[in-house]
Amino acid sequence: MVSFLAKTYAALVAAACFFSSSSALPTGAADLSTRATAATPAAPHFVVYTDAWINGENGPPDVSQLKGYNTYIMGFWLTNRVADQASEWTLISADQRASVKAAYAAAGIKIMVSAFGQTDTPTTNGADPVATANSLAAWVKQYGLDGVDVDYEDFTAFNGGTGVNWLISFTKQLRSQLPAGQYIITHAPVAPWFKAGYAGGGYLAVHQSVGSMIDWYNIQFYNQGQSEYTDCTGLLTASGGQYPGSSIFEISANGVPLSKLVIGKPATAADAPSGGYMAPSTLATCVATAAGKGWNGGVMVWEFPDATAAWIQTVRGSTFPISGGSPPPPP
Repeated sequence: MVSFLAKTYAALVAAACFFSSSSALPTGAADLSTRATAATPAAPHFVVYTDAWINGENGPPDVSQLKGYNTYIMGFWLTNRVADQASEWTLISADQRASVKAAYAAAGIKIMVSAFGQTDTPTTNGADPVATANSLAAWVKQYGLDGVDVDYEDFTAFNGGTGVNWLISFTKQLRSQLPAGQYIITHAPVAPWFKAGYAGGGYLAVHQSVGSMIDWYNIQFYNQGQSEYTDCTGLLTASGGQYPGSSIFEISANGVPLSKLVIGKPATAADAPSGGYMAPSTLATCVATAAGKGWNGGVMVWEFPDATAAWIQTVRGSTFPISGGSPPPPP
């Protein structure tokens, strides 16, 4: 998940960002008090990513702009540097970070970093999974974040069957460094990787091995073709098309708890040029239908600032009202 604006910004600041992941880090681990409570929140999860450079921005947005979300994920930590919003987090002062964390915690919003994304291919590039996990965990602790989102998009490795074992080793080590209950770990696979029979076992094999270490999955139901996952049937019960068996309830039928399956969608069609966009009102209908069948995972959106508070309010609707309340009970 990388936007055009983010790519442009990353190119402009790449040299400066390279040092921010290692030699330019402030000394000393961040005190745990600056992270507030990092216990994993219960489902539903309402997740917003941010990566694009925003003119005049100095750190994360005011919490008023994120009403309705409970997880804010900054892109990206890369194996050789940090970029975009993750880099911006390092460039504001420690006092600013502490102030932001306190405000977000008071609003019930976790702040996380996303690793890898579209431009980083760690397995193909020969990165050691254990060493990579150690470096990422150290960075998360250094900068006082609530956890990590693993946006692994090394298609060459995953489609070739080598990505699964890399992800398993990486996740085990990451969790050993970021204990459950203190830090959140999520993964953000593309939906087709949950198909049964995928090379190396696909994400079903990842889940079978380390699913207990992963708090939830921010599943990318977009950029997989213009006609894929664009109606409630394809999204929820029968994906069909190029990727049969990869809808929410089909994934659940293969052993992944519904509470861990977060529906990921773009905020606008421009945020996912390869397809998958649904109007917020249409997505809200799907959310209501899924909740009526016992699902309560939540919704993820790519990306702020296109993903507004109004967007998530529409999508949550009366199923998950922002003012409070509970989803309908399972039938």
